[in-house]
Amino acid sequence: MAKNVYSVEEIVIASNIEIVLNPKEKNLGDSFIVRRVLPFAKKRAVGPFVFWDHMGPVTLSEDKPMLVRAHPHIGLATITYLFSGAILHRDSLNNEQWIRPGEVNWMTAGSGIVHSERAEPATPEVLEGIQLWVGLPTNAEEVEPSFVHKKETELPIVEKDGIHLRLIAGSAFGEMSPLPVYSPLFYLNGQAKAGQSFSHRLPENQEGAIYIVRGKVEVEGQQLQQFQMACFSQGGEVNFQATEDLEFMLLGGEPFSQPKHMWWNFVSHDLQRIEKAKEDWKHQRFAKVINETEFIPLP
Repeated sequence: MAKNVYSVEEIVIASNIEIVLNPKEKNLGDSFIVRRVLPFAKKRAVGPFVFWDHMGPVTLSEDKPMLVRAHPHIGLATITYLFSGAILHRDSLNNEQWIRPGEVNWMTAGSGIVHSERAEPATPEVLEGIQLWVGLPTNAEEVEPSFVHKKETELPIVEKDGIHLRLIAGSAFGEMSPLPVYSPLFYLNGQAKAGQSFSHRLPENQEGAIYIVRGKVEVEGQQLQQFQMACFSQGGEVNFQATEDLEFMLLGGEPFSQPKHMWWNFVSHDLQRIEKAKEDWKHQRFAKVINETEFIPLP
C-alpha cells in the first residue's frame, strides 16, 4: 500500500468553495493505514460531520488482519460504509453484526458505548470504506446508546441530473434514509460517468462537501483528484463535472451553534464531560463489549 504523506492545504477557488482539503495518512496500528480529512485546524467540521477516515484499499488476510480493539465513544454517532471487504462489529449493547459493501452501520454513542471492529479473512481480501463521526446536538449528547444496521436494499436511491445516488443518512432530494439522525444532514454515495454534470443549491442554513473516492472532477474551473474533499459555503451551490468515471460522497448539514470539543474518541460541548469520560475509561467503568477481552488503553 502506498505510504505517501499528504498535507492539508487551503485553495481559494471561488465564492461557493470555502476550502479544499487533502488527507493525512494515519497508522491506526498493525500497519493499518487510513486517510484522514476531518478534523482540520481551519475546518473542524462539515455541518455535523466532525471526523472522516478513508480506510484502504488494503489487502487483509489471516496473516494481516484488521483489529481495532474495544474502545469507547461519547457524544457522537459513527457511520461505517464499505466499498469492499467485510468488518465484524461488536459493542457493549451485545450487538454482533457483519457489515458488507453497500450496507451501513449507524452507532449512536450518546452517554457512552464501547465497540470493536475485526476483519480476519481466511483468504486475501481487499478492505476499503469510509468511517466518520457525526456530532450530536447539545440536547442529544447524552441520549441512550443504540445501534442500527441497514441493508443496501433499505437505502433510498436517487437519480439527480442523470447521476446515481444512494442516500445513506439524513434527507435529500425528497427522500429520507431510515437511519435515526439527530440534526438536519445528508450523506450520499454517488457514481457518475465522465462528462456528467451535477448542480445542487444547499439550503441557507446548511453547508456541504464532495469527497472523491475515485476518479476526477472539475469544480468551478479547478480539478479535484482522488481523496480530496471540497467544502462548500453555507447556502452555496454544489456544482461539478466528472472528467473521469467517478465515485464520490456528498455530505453536509446544519452546523452546530455551540462549539464541539473532541479528545480521542470523545465529543462534547462540555470539557468536564470529556474529563469524566477519560476517568471512566481509565478505571474501566464503561460496559464491556460482547465476546471481547482486549481493549485500547487511554492515551
